[in-house]
Amino acid sequence: MLLYSYNHVMHGFSARLTPSQASKIKISPAHIAIHEEKFGKLFTTHSPQFMGLRHSSGLWNASSYGEGVIIGLIDTGVWPESESFNEKGMPPIPTRWKGKCQNSTTNPFPCNRKLIGAQVFMKGNQAAGKSSSPDDSPRDVFGHGTHTSSTAAGNHVPGASQFGYAKGVAQGIAPGAHVAMYKVTSDGFIAESDALAAMDQAIVDGVDIMSLSIGFEQTPYFQDVIAIASLSAIGKGIAVVCAAGNDGAPYSTHNAAPWITTVGAGTLDRSFTATVTLGNDLIFEGKSEFPERVVVTDTPLYYGKGDSDKALCSNGALKESEVFGKVVICYSNNTSNIFYQAEELARVNAIAGILVTDVDWSRFGIDGLSIPSLILPSSSGALIKKYVTEAAEEARVKFMRFVLTSFGTKPAPQVADFSSRGPDPINPNILKPDIIAPGVQVLAAFPPLIPIEGMGNYGVATDYALLSGTSMAAPHVAGVTALLKAIHPEWSPAAIRSALMTTTNTIDNNRTTLTNQYTNLPGTPLDYGAGHINPNKAMDPGLIYDIDWQGYVDFLCGLGYDDAEMRAILRQSQWTCNQDGTDINYPSFVAMFNKNASAPNVKNFTRVVTNVGDDQSVYQATVEATHGMTIKVEPTTLTFTNKYQKQKFVVSVQMDGKAPPVAYGYLKWVDQNSHIVASPVVVLNT
Repeated sequence: MLLYSYNHVMHGFSARLTPSQASKIKISPAHIAIHEEKFGKLFTTHSPQFMGLRHSSGLWNASSYGEGVIIGLIDTGVWPESESFNEKGMPPIPTRWKGKCQNSTTNPFPCNRKLIGAQVFMKGNQAAGKSSSPDDSPRDVFGHGTHTSSTAAGNHVPGASQFGYAKGVAQGIAPGAHVAMYKVTSDGFIAESDALAAMDQAIVDGVDIMSLSIGFEQTPYFQDVIAIASLSAIGKGIAVVCAAGNDGAPYSTHNAAPWITTVGAGTLDRSFTATVTLGNDLIFEGKSEFPERVVVTDTPLYYGKGDSDKALCSNGALKESEVFGKVVICYSNNTSNIFYQAEELARVNAIAGILVTDVDWSRFGIDGLSIPSLILPSSSGALIKKYVTEAAEEARVKFMRFVLTSFGTKPAPQVADFSSRGPDPINPNILKPDIIAPGVQVLAAFPPLIPIEGMGNYGVATDYALLSGTSMAAPHVAGVTALLKAIHPEWSPAAIRSALMTTTNTIDNNRTTLTNQYTNLPGTPLDYGAGHINPNKAMDPGLIYDIDWQGYVDFLCGLGYDDAEMRAILRQSQWTCNQDGTDINYPSFVAMFNKNASAPNVKNFTRVVTNVGDDQSVYQATVEATHGMTIKVEPTTLTFTNKYQKQKFVVSVQMDGKAPPVAYGYLKWVDQNSHIVASPVVVLNT
């Protein structure tokens, strides 16, 4: 049974075949490769401001909010009635647009000047039995696609929040851009054939940017459907932005081909809180996401002193006769779970909980607690214990207040603990992820019929939801890519990625190196790539590292692929290899050395930069290197007399024999106009 024919991402088709049918195809003279269907997964207000976007100046103002740019998302569909997709203030649909709005046989689907296209590609999913019933509507019944698309390009919506948390104006990163949705799943199971068909159609329709918050098992590029389809898109000038994955470990990056902008996740400087005022007027602020604006006043405070199970609020330990109608303080040990503690408090009809733990449960989401609760660290818990012990039966809570949002949380950004890290398992010579962007507790549109969390026996829904994942980070970068495309339509996808990477922040709001959310220890470029996105600086990067089609061909030639493998990824029967090795004009550097080598390890890189700044510019090279690492640059000065002029340089990286497993530094080109073009340099001693 034929599922799809592909004309742009590759020359081929997908179909359900018997083993004998597949065998016959393999002996055909026209056969290049057969690829068995695999399935992938999803990588699931304040963030524009946190990234530095302002209405009065900078990238938003200069780009007219991305006006005229079309972002195509490969995802779970979209909820068109969301206010984020209203067409107020939107320009006309570009005349080059060839897409359509696919109407269901039973459910008409409204499009407009904001949401200009929505189509369904789920034949592979249905053929494999992953979907129990046909789904011919682009409507989102999962929530993921509505969230990602409104993050990238949602319109301005005042007063958005999740039950009062993060309340403010919801807006996408490129609110002037148009949205096209290509639905490939309704339940999280994604067939490769469907993703290919969606990307193929997006190329035909005329999108400028593809945003994919999905991923499949890591495989060589010639077997990786997203890598293959993305290279075809790049050949048409379409930028492709993908989530890096949520595996949170080294060697776990997805979607890491060098022609893809691969995005990891970082935190925001925002937290959701509640406050408690004790009878002695001590006030504590703790973390909470309880979805009701509860106020507790003049209530007894209970602590199970002398009974460790009661103090820990262990399952079945508390007695309703002792705690009914009281605020209960629960302490923790290494095995305590705040959700079980909250359930125990609900069982005995406590009125609220103060949960004391040094584990950062907000990393996992604390929106499912079954009773009004706030989470405090042990340092605060010790002060409360002292008060409760001294006050005994007179211990009281004067006031508890929920649904508060705090800004300025430090440190921020941090690398999200779930964000996939490098080195890349397929090609560790390319530093991935490229960049990180906000991906933790991001507020964006959500279908109002889908419960976002539970309250007792009931599910509660919202028009705007807080979600976390590299799925949420990727559309931030897709949105910034749209803004840059609006200002610099002549820039290639590689040029845009270079501008994003060389202008990042690697310092947090504590003025220290970006740290890991889980350990609070300093991270490395293997965690955050070039750094955290800085959209306004990317508008004027000074220099760019560009890559044309031949550059990618030469890179693939250096991987040692045979002719069949090269044809599979290039969609060409002939090509020319112009260089040896896999060096590519990338804005970052990775040197892999043998840690047991007796002589110093040395690797040279050749790069070409293009001047996109002032006609008359002189750049000086500066290097930063850790102990045992030497970075040399030749020449150390680049002089430009014209815009778009190119200059070549060579970087030499050397490590002595006592180097650690991972070392890193930076090469920075600095000109007289304060452009700083920064590239991470990573050494892997294996």
